[in-house]
Amino acid sequence: MKNNEKINFNNITTIIWDMDGTVLNTLIDLRDSVNYVLQAYNMPTHTIEEYKLFFGSGIKHALEMAVPKGTPEHIIEEMLPKFKEHYDIHCLDNTCPYDGILEVMKNLKEAGFKMAIVSNKIDSAVKELNEKFFSKYVDVAIGEQNGIKRKPARDMVDLAMKELGAKKEESIYIGDSEVDFQTAMNSELPCISVLWGFRDKDFLIEIGANTFANTPEELINILSK
Repeated sequence: MKNNEKINFNNITTIIWDMDGTVLNTLIDLRDSVNYVLQAYNMPTHTIEEYKLFFGSGIKHALEMAVPKGTPEHIIEEMLPKFKEHYDIHCLDNTCPYDGILEVMKNLKEAGFKMAIVSNKIDSAVKELNEKFFSKYVDVAIGEQNGIKRKPARDMVDLAMKELGAKKEESIYIGDSEVDFQTAMNSELPCISVLWGFRDKDFLIEIGANTFANTPEELINILSK
């Protein structure tokens, strides 16, 4: 799938959502937990705007971006469980669905769409967050787990479509980052890039994205073309 221009959106029956930055605003809690670990190691902390660029490929990658250059690998490995311990306690302090997302999901569900969430977060966290916020509308939630390659590999998307009983030709991917766009391309799916998440439009255009939603409500318009 090179672009979305030849896609008949009327054929779409299945939506594969990214989680962080797409349906769920997790950035403040992620920032606070990473900064907590950095402070424990007497390392400089970072701002929300910096963390927008750090996240998208999982927590280890975010830590690698956050620590000072030259930090030994074993230190980063040591920091991972400390982050998880803090984040498990504080992951819902500020995290919530983006404004309008739940109403859009409700409308899409009522229109007959099947929906899944795929994320590079740990699988247990993805399932817990889905159960708390989206389970009325999203039937399948898949995160990082043994035996399944992380995004941008297509494995999670393929598994989600299999569990939903969905065909590739009837599915679309919605995300906010370059990892999501590449995941869609690797999965041979059209992609809608949302602009309320962790990346801005200019960045997404540079990596090849060409179908955008400025607000959740615009997703309805795109999918009803």
